[in-house]
Amino acid sequence: MINIKIYGVVQGVGFRPFVARLADKFSIVGTVANKGSHVEIIAHGSNAALDNFIAALRAEAPPRSTIIKIDAAAIDGADHFFADKFSIVDSTHEIGSMFVSPDIAICDQCRAELFDRSDRRYLHPFINCTDCGPRLTILKRMPYDRERTSMSAFPMCDECSREYHDPTSRRYDAQPVCCNDCGPTVYVLDGDERGLDAISTARRTIIDGGIVAVKGIGGFHLACDAYNRAAVERLRRKKFRPFKPFAVMFRDVDGVRRECVIDDRSSALLEGHQKPIVLFEKKSVGTIADNVAPFNRRLGVMLPYTPLHLLLFDLPDGLSMPDALIMTSGNLSGAPIAIDDDDARRLSSIADVILSHDRDILIRADDSVVDSNGSMIRRSRGYAPLPIAIELPLNGSVLAIGGELKNCFCLSKGNLFYLSPYVGDLTDLNTVEVLRSSIERLSDLLEITPTKIVCDLHPRYHSTALAEELSKRWGVPLIKVQHHYAHVLSCMAENNYFDRVIGVAFDGTGYGSDGTIWGGEFLIAGLDGFERFATIDPFIQAGGDRSSIDAWRSAISMSASTVGSERAKKIAADLNLADEFMINGQLFLIDNRINSVESTSAGRLFDAVSSVLGLCSTSTFEGEAAMRLQFAAESDQSDPINRLALAFHVGLADHIVRTCDRARAATAISTVALSGGVFQNSLLLSLTVERLSRSKFKVLTHRAVPANDGGLALGQALFSCSS
Repeated sequence: MINIKIYGVVQGVGFRPFVARLADKFSIVGTVANKGSHVEIIAHGSNAALDNFIAALRAEAPPRSTIIKIDAAAIDGADHFFADKFSIVDSTHEIGSMFVSPDIAICDQCRAELFDRSDRRYLHPFINCTDCGPRLTILKRMPYDRERTSMSAFPMCDECSREYHDPTSRRYDAQPVCCNDCGPTVYVLDGDERGLDAISTARRTIIDGGIVAVKGIGGFHLACDAYNRAAVERLRRKKFRPFKPFAVMFRDVDGVRRECVIDDRSSALLEGHQKPIVLFEKKSVGTIADNVAPFNRRLGVMLPYTPLHLLLFDLPDGLSMPDALIMTSGNLSGAPIAIDDDDARRLSSIADVILSHDRDILIRADDSVVDSNGSMIRRSRGYAPLPIAIELPLNGSVLAIGGELKNCFCLSKGNLFYLSPYVGDLTDLNTVEVLRSSIERLSDLLEITPTKIVCDLHPRYHSTALAEELSKRWGVPLIKVQHHYAHVLSCMAENNYFDRVIGVAFDGTGYGSDGTIWGGEFLIAGLDGFERFATIDPFIQAGGDRSSIDAWRSAISMSASTVGSERAKKIAADLNLADEFMINGQLFLIDNRINSVESTSAGRLFDAVSSVLGLCSTSTFEGEAAMRLQFAAESDQSDPINRLALAFHVGLADHIVRTCDRARAATAISTVALSGGVFQNSLLLSLTVERLSRSKFKVLTHRAVPANDGGLALGQALFSCSS
């Protein structure tokens, strides 16, 4: 008789039913149970059967599971009595590392049943099985059992209960199992329509050019017809989002292929069980409205990942639905994504109809965003909170608060680092409260009691204030880490590389250890600290918060810092960067150091070049000027502006390599870590990696963790754990 402990993502993925079926296959008797931190199997059988059983546990594991480790040990069988069967027994709780399954997109079998008239779950908006459905967002605490999820409010009917307890059923031990008779209900908020009538109302509203708020797995979306230019423009106006691209949900991959350049590798990413938003290059001629992603060579697309999404497209109610819907986060500008009816009512200023349901969302999880090359841009639904395993002997537990923008926090326990789902920008105080509540819920769920808190060095960030508050309340030390150093550590952590590196951290802004604004940094970095080797030439960044919005201000600031105010004034006028009054006003701020700071921001460098080339003078969303510069560089090179845009990217990549060469000569370090939001620019990244590799550098880049501030908390946590 043996005791087998299996660690990893083995709860919420049909693992216990899989074990039970496998035991029957090998004529093994015993039990399997969730223990919170792992799955435990007590197995009795012949030696050969047990050997084959253990081998099959790993080789044939459910597709949504991830096995980190299997421990097996012989035990005395006197304390166990199994009669002649193998059973799933009640879960018990043991302390240890937790592995919580992310939410899983609807599987092919459930999708087929959803539209099968002979199936008893025909058109059921919450159909699921052991291979799919909500996980993290409905979970109250571990172990993962129905009574500890928001599905506890929906007692199973007799037929669902029979399937739940039947080892031959695909829904054997599937915690969210339900049907039309016992599951949650869809309804129009503050309306009379319920069930399929509510879905028909939402479909009709979209067809008629309206906007619908739709409750999904991790929050609400705002949806409208992606072919209807007027509807898209109305959504932009109501959401105060004039140019930022919208994500599009297509009915199927054929629609994506019609609009985008897509290969087999990126198709697999799009169709995988995480179902993220994937950024693809748009085809030269498309059919969706031109204002979906204006001035943009790329389109963010995803496929339906819940049965409700599928019913929005294909409910057989006689209506003809478009095969592409805008599906953007359901929130007011700057506010957190809505997750309940009270939140959703605030969307009534935008949406004509609110399609909700009564299954509670316990943790927000916005859509993940991934580049078509596989690099993570926003790590959330489908991926969080799967841990990053650090191959170092680490002890203790840490809460890393993360940054002010694109906030994600990180909880660590031993060598496992759990990045939270995307929280958002903390400039909105409502989002700060979401961060606070998410920390409490996730730390409770993962059973992590931090012994340290770590945050950014910036003294006026809301994230810093929250970290200081929690440090005092919990009575634990607070550690502050410089922004760009945390970026470099994040890249090192993802790559499990812990020798010293030449860290190239390029982004918009970060508070420097000297009190100035950093953003174009070359750091000699290791786990024990960093030295600032080189920077982009400092300039006076004037205009306060407007300096990150008005690209023309950066162009004038850099000109003045390089050639002086008088010559900069003439250059600005010749290039028509702004009118005379605005130019003089900007130079006055610079000359008198009013509302000005010294900066080395790489992000502002991109803004300045974009403005000088006439591509973008004022950004309506973060990174717009830089994005337009990249797209120009990737466009037809017969255009002289596009050639200049490409020359800038090539020149900057060459400059990075020359500086790394100097750093290698000074330190003998031959490994470079590239991090920071600027390296989301895939053109700059590929040019830099190619040149560094040619110069015999080992290059570390981001893939599973965002290069932007969404990965900052991982670096903060690593420093705190290793210091």
